[in-house]
Amino acid sequence: MSTRPCRVEIRTQAVEHNYRFLQRLAAPDADLLAIVKADAYGHSLALCAPAAVRAGARWLGVTSVEEGIAARAVCPGADTRVLVIGGVFPGQGGAVMQHHLTVVAWEPWQLDELRAAASAAGALPGSVPVHLEIDTGMSRQGASPEALAALFTWFAPASPLRLEGVMTHLFAPDEAGGQVTAEQLALLNQILGRIASAGLFAEWLSVGNSAALLAGQARTIGDLAATHGMKAMLRPGLALYGLVPRFNPDFDQEPAALVAARAALQPVLSWKSAVVGVRAVPAGAVVGYNGTFVATEPMRLALVALGYADGLDRKLGNRFSLLVRGERAPVVGRISMDQSVLDVTEISGVEAGDEVVILGTQGSGCITAFDHADATGTIPWEVFTRIGQRVRRVAV
Repeated sequence: MSTRPCRVEIRTQAVEHNYRFLQRLAAPDADLLAIVKADAYGHSLALCAPAAVRAGARWLGVTSVEEGIAARAVCPGADTRVLVIGGVFPGQGGAVMQHHLTVVAWEPWQLDELRAAASAAGALPGSVPVHLEIDTGMSRQGASPEALAALFTWFAPASPLRLEGVMTHLFAPDEAGGQVTAEQLALLNQILGRIASAGLFAEWLSVGNSAALLAGQARTIGDLAATHGMKAMLRPGLALYGLVPRFNPDFDQEPAALVAARAALQPVLSWKSAVVGVRAVPAGAVVGYNGTFVATEPMRLALVALGYADGLDRKLGNRFSLLVRGERAPVVGRISMDQSVLDVTEISGVEAGDEVVILGTQGSGCITAFDHADATGTIPWEVFTRIGQRVRRVAV
């Protein structure tokens, strides 16, 4: 049986290439946690997580225990660590133990959940690793500096829990000035000193995303970790999938690492569909719901198997274009749930079955996630993750 032509093509070799490039960029100062949360940013965890492991990733980052179970299913090797960044929820401690997941925690009840599950499983003292998140200024998740002392008791010598890592989120690593990041790292340095004074030791210091890595922060974070006898870990996400984050304000002169990344990183995802049929309409013809587009002259229109239920932002109607036969074809009328219409009047020979590229390259044309994001007032992360689950992910 043939399938609906709307699909996402994933170049798993590009994932492997990108991971190796990013690891070289981080070395020798830091290791990497490959971020595969949110179904690998919409790229398919099932395809991308094993590709990252093949490239040498020893750590995979997911949001939830549910995602962690899915990651463990496709990456069952004992050498692959799965870190649940979004924490544990009530009743999930047993699954953490069963699937050998490692959890980031910052709330007392989360630690209590993990300790209870570990004790129920007969875990030995210090045998269950936990990564403690510290809030250094983002005010989202993480323990406040004032609350730290109360959390240390969960890592007492007789506890099954072991403090393996300390983590924080940098909230402005894409700001070229770097002042905010410097302030966060200074606070983190103080907190690490307090942890050491409490008689605790963590092996890993997890700080920084793609922007931090590409801006050359691996050395700074690595030095901070080494000061406290720790190993540094950075958490690339967007760069793993071939995109370089934008920096604001722009650098007067881009760091060498950023220049190299723009040249070296390979896009992983292409989003494609096909023309269902082509029709000729006269001047005055209304196109789509509510007649937001009216033909001003005789036109040729191509119907595409692609709609907002597939993840194409409805705001792109009458203001974006897709690639057909290597040329840009304007989207006309409102985007429907399952279909869109393109103006192919100026593109000769378009017919049913022709490939339509929504995101990716065709001939000399290219549409990027940044193009989609700029047209809809969002960011590439959202463009990727809103591609619908009904859109098949296919390894190529």
